[in-house]
Amino acid sequence: KKAGDPFLRKEWYDIKAPGVFSVRNCGKTLVTRTQGTKIASEQLKGRVLELNLADLNNDDDQAFKKIKLCIEEVQGRNCLTDFHAMCLTRDRLCSLIRKWHTMIEAHVDVKTTDGYVVRMFVIAFTKRRADQVGTNCYAQSAQIRKIRKKMMEIMTKEAGTVQLRELVKKLIPESIGKEIEKQTQGIFPLKDVYIRKVKLIKKPKFDITKFMELHNDTDGDAGVAMLRPEAEDAENLITAG
Repeated sequence: KKAGDPFLRKEWYDIKAPGVFSVRNCGKTLVTRTQGTKIASEQLKGRVLELNLADLNNDDDQAFKKIKLCIEEVQGRNCLTDFHAMCLTRDRLCSLIRKWHTMIEAHVDVKTTDGYVVRMFVIAFTKRRADQVGTNCYAQSAQIRKIRKKMMEIMTKEAGTVQLRELVKKLIPESIGKEIEKQTQGIFPLKDVYIRKVKLIKKPKFDITKFMELHNDTDGDAGVAMLRPEAEDAENLITAG
């Protein structure tokens, strides 16, 4: 039996990112053609893809975050994905770690309002005062415990009161990290506060209508003002009587 080239039996599918990200066509994936009981779309579902946030948002400043997307639905030649996980790149984490500083980490499991259970990990470092003479800036263990408690409170509040898509919107600009930094200032000043990892622990039952809302182009940018300059001759000529 002659072994044929396995790639002749494969098809390319486009990957569509959720509406939270600005670049929707984010790549392609291969799958063996439907043959007998092996259906191509079933083979694709559940695949996890790792992408850089810089590519998803066309912004090189976000290159230190990696996003994992999971294929949930196949329509024609398009694979529709949903958020699966997020983490910082290895080089970014290594560049944050310094001598003479205390590293504080915390993690928490939160349930979003639409039923997803996410585990979030946060990392932070103590910060030297501007007028400090001593070389180190170590926090005491009681302060660390207080900071960790505060971190867990903030993460639970920020993630437990929104849907998953809103949480992803918060993760991109690192607004939770900034909030932690602001609120822990009274215990010990922190810097480089990042949500270093987010994992999906549990997903609710798959709901196609909710999922399609995530992918509809109208959703998300509805209600944004159109920034179009007005023509000169379009001045308001009607004055109040």
